[in-house]
Amino acid sequence: MRYQQWNLRPGGAAARRRMEAAGLAPLCAAVLAARGLDGPEEAERFLASGWEHIHDPFLLRDMDKAVERIRRAVEQGETVAVYGDYDVDGITSTCLLTEALAGMGAKVVSYIPERTEEGYGLNKSAVARLAEGGVSLIITVDCGITAVAEVEFARSLGVEVVITDHHQCKEKLPAACAVVDPRRPDCGYPFPELAGVGVALKLAQALAPAEERERVFLRFGELAAVGTVADVMHLTGENRALVRQGLELLGRTNRPGLRALIREAGLEPGAVPTAVTIGYGLAPRINAAGRIEQAMVALELLLTREEDRGEVLAHTLCRLNRERQAIEMDILEQCAAMLEGVEEPGCIVLAGEGWHQGVVGIVASRLTERYSCPAFIICLENGKGKGSCRSFGGFNLFGALDQCADLLEGYGGHEMAAGFTILEGNIPLLAARLKALVSAYTGGRPMETAIDVDAEIDSCAQLTCPQVEALSALEPFGTGNPKPVFLLRSAAVLSCCDVGNGRHLKMKVRRDGVVLDAIFFSANSTECGVSTGDRLDLLFTPQINEFRGSRTVQLQVSDLRPAPTRAQLEQELFRRLREGELLSRWEAGLLLPSRQDFTRLWRFLEGACACGGVDASPQLLKQAARQSDGRCAYGRTLVCLYVMGDRGLIQLEQERVLLCRPEHKVDLEQAELMRQLRRWMNEE
Repeated sequence: MRYQQWNLRPGGAAARRRMEAAGLAPLCAAVLAARGLDGPEEAERFLASGWEHIHDPFLLRDMDKAVERIRRAVEQGETVAVYGDYDVDGITSTCLLTEALAGMGAKVVSYIPERTEEGYGLNKSAVARLAEGGVSLIITVDCGITAVAEVEFARSLGVEVVITDHHQCKEKLPAACAVVDPRRPDCGYPFPELAGVGVALKLAQALAPAEERERVFLRFGELAAVGTVADVMHLTGENRALVRQGLELLGRTNRPGLRALIREAGLEPGAVPTAVTIGYGLAPRINAAGRIEQAMVALELLLTREEDRGEVLAHTLCRLNRERQAIEMDILEQCAAMLEGVEEPGCIVLAGEGWHQGVVGIVASRLTERYSCPAFIICLENGKGKGSCRSFGGFNLFGALDQCADLLEGYGGHEMAAGFTILEGNIPLLAARLKALVSAYTGGRPMETAIDVDAEIDSCAQLTCPQVEALSALEPFGTGNPKPVFLLRSAAVLSCCDVGNGRHLKMKVRRDGVVLDAIFFSANSTECGVSTGDRLDLLFTPQINEFRGSRTVQLQVSDLRPAPTRAQLEQELFRRLREGELLSRWEAGLLLPSRQDFTRLWRFLEGACACGGVDASPQLLKQAARQSDGRCAYGRTLVCLYVMGDRGLIQLEQERVLLCRPEHKVDLEQAELMRQLRRWMNEE
């Protein structure tokens, strides 16, 4: 099992029925109901992604001040610098605002600091160089919210600063001309989850006349989509609308560099990009430039209008990405060696000389996945450390670093990812404090891997191509709106083999008379212990597989585990029924006895009780179950037995069965167990 906990969401059966009645596809309705949407109106609002979901940029605090200062700079011919970050969000933000200002006639230059030499955000050396070059206004994108000292320094040089950012604020804001950040406590913007590029887009729209804001989005929407997905922002609300529309624009982008990079990432000609295209294809290649100290290469790729240059730059980014992968693997192996013999570290804090600062964040991500805990990875040089950290299990990194501020030279970021600088001598103290904070957060228990499951598949007849295709209405998938995950119980493995040089498990499984292909990436048959003839419970996302003109449903497996034996399943379901726990429609259907089941059991008991009562032993009940039709026979027999007792046909005295002869006709359907099973069958 890849996940220790499978959390099946409550079904929301009534909401699901209302959505289906309104015309929503059943699988879509199941997912939305499981995620808390209450009916067709809420579903319609969630699925809509039109212009009406894009908020007025002037709802952002200080946006009016930012616009006034920038327009004055353009009118007076000042040189303006767009100062970005070296990750995808920062690079797309820099490109977007640079082009927007140039379109207004501004004298504009772009600046992205070098990760190793300058670090994240505004730095005084860069401010001084820009001032010497004649810059009188710096506009930050995706950075600057904590740059209190740097803004003061800029002011001392006669340079004013407009900050646009989306990271968490500290208690004191920089004394800039304007501070535009949806996470400002006093902002009140309706959607605080914008990426840095989302805030930059808002500024570009605010600089344009109101009637041209949609045109501004059409010009820059693909950049907003790429930066938002790459920065792992919540794909709900306004972000969902930005990304969904932006993906359509990305598919027909007129940026030669982006087109070339999409081809390099392996997207088939004519295929529509998805959030996966960005997350696994474009983002790592763009990010690689910033990690290997060549962020301006990625910026040029987005800005260039020359086809040949776009091709060259795309090839360069792919080469840098391969270099990044090799460096990452080397550091990851060193970290694994340091953790050898530690099964549950709880919190990982590791430091090493010569580690590449641009890669340690990815290494931290890999370690959180492998060890199921937060990871803080620090590269050391000349007694100082620069660290990157990634969260696990909801642990708030920014909050933790805030509680360690006395040990740090600086820090910034948000709940899930952050960076910091520290003196080497303070690292042991930091490690101890962070481990204590994580322990307090978890109550001293190891963090467990968990996956949320949207719904259980009652019948594989639901898994048709049209039904699976309908799930695309829920896209884009990502943080806050993950891919739908379904549960299929007790699927028989007809065949299995390892593919992809033994890295992936491919299976054919059957249930309800339907045979389906399934693929489990990054897991093989040996690791999973899977063989032909096994019965498995599967967590999966359905997808359409196209091969030689044939389109079939394939299960992309998220996790699997051995299904309980038939007897174990039946006993467990009956226990849950007796204790009032919720059963799925499929589970209720397994237990719901037919009239024939009652008749068979009565006749069996009549024969067994010819000389008086009999012990209701498991052996007797299994013998009775063999008289049934074989469908969950033992569980149905248990239900029949207790229903007969409830309705006065038999007496159960200390696990002994005594037949009764009621004078009046007995309605077995009025038994509470039967009524509950019927309710579950109808509700689902």
